[in-house]
Amino acid sequence: MNQPGLTDENGLLLQLQQGDEKAFEVLYHRYKGLLYTHAYKKLSDREEVRDIIHEIFSGIWEKRETLNVTTSFSAYLYQAVRFKVIDRLSKGRSAKTYLDSLENFAQTFTATTDHRLRENMLRDLIEKEINNLPTKMRQVFELSRKEGLSHKEIAELLSISEEGVRSHIKHALRILRLKVGVYLIMLSFWDV
Repeated sequence: MNQPGLTDENGLLLQLQQGDEKAFEVLYHRYKGLLYTHAYKKLSDREEVRDIIHEIFSGIWEKRETLNVTTSFSAYLYQAVRFKVIDRLSKGRSAKTYLDSLENFAQTFTATTDHRLRENMLRDLIEKEINNLPTKMRQVFELSRKEGLSHKEIAELLSISEEGVRSHIKHALRILRLKVGVYLIMLSFWDV
């Protein structure tokens, strides 16, 4: 390292621009430790920091002929490290934000889909059980719950007493609670 120009930063940069590998090596060994320490304080990931230092010096070698350092070389290097660290941190946050959002969507979608599936199954079961009711009871129940008719209107339409309408609805609800209740209990075990 006692060769002329291998201690002076400007001389080293000039030789680097001319393709001198020894000048590049001197600059690399002079600054890699300081840059590593600087980047490690921000990232705390050895491999990531090594990659950054490698990328910076690889870029310098590739662009050596057009390298334009307007400040000191150390300031140039620190700025390059700063930009790389910021880039890595923003990419890391973006990736984490994306993954969190994707995970949230997947959980919400699964829960929504599962909820809809269960809701449809329950609706089909209720409809099946309504269809299994005795004919007159089914008619009264459907007129009451699906058509929204009053007990009086149903009684007049089917030529039965209002008390008969109440009785049919009461028995229909009891049957449906029993049949659907068993299904709901099974669903609660399904979640476990």
